[in-house]
Amino acid sequence: MKNLEYKAELRDPDLARLIVQQTRALFVGEFKQVDTYFHTSEGRLKRRECESEPIEWIVYKRPNHIEPRVSDFSILSEEEAETRFGKVLPAVRTVVRKTRQLWLHRAVRIHFDDVEGLGRFIELEAMVTPTHNLNACQKSLGELLEALAPALGEPISDSYSDLVEREVEERQPTQDPSDA
Repeated sequence: MKNLEYKAELRDPDLARLIVQQTRALFVGEFKQVDTYFHTSEGRLKRRECESEPIEWIVYKRPNHIEPRVSDFSILSEEEAETRFGKVLPAVRTVVRKTRQLWLHRAVRIHFDDVEGLGRFIELEAMVTPTHNLNACQKSLGELLEALAPALGEPISDSYSDLVEREVEERQPTQDPSDA
C-alpha cells in the first residue's frame, strides 16, 4: 500500500482543530499509542499498541524530507508478523509514546499527535488508491496545508523514532576524552 504523508510541528493546536472542524472533517477519536521500533536492515518496522485495539505491525519505507512524501507500507497482524519475522524479534531501536487525535477529511487522515518528550505535531496521510491517485492525494494535502498554515510550525522530515533517539542522545552526558 502507499500513502502520501506530511508532518509538521503544531504551533497552535486549538486553531488547527478549529480549522479542521470548519472543513467538516469527522472526529474519529483519541488514542494512546505505544510504537516500538526495531532494528531492520531495510526500511522501518514498528509494533503499535493502542488501547482496545489489536496489536499491529507496520513495515514501511519512505524518504526523510520535509515535502509531502510517498510511503510504502504494509500492516501485519501479530500472527502475520510472527510468520514473517519469526519468534525471535530484532533488537528494539526505540519506543515512542503518544496520544493521537484522529480526524478524517475526505481521503485524508489528520493526526494531532502529542508525543511524549517531544511536543505536539500534526501528520496528514492520504491513501493512494485507484480512485484517489497520487495527484488527487497531493491536491487534498495541499488544500489542507494551505488552510492549516497559520497553525503550523516547521515541517518535520524525520520519523518520531528518529526524533526520540536524537532527544535521548542529546540528554546523554558527554564523556571527557581524558576519562577514557
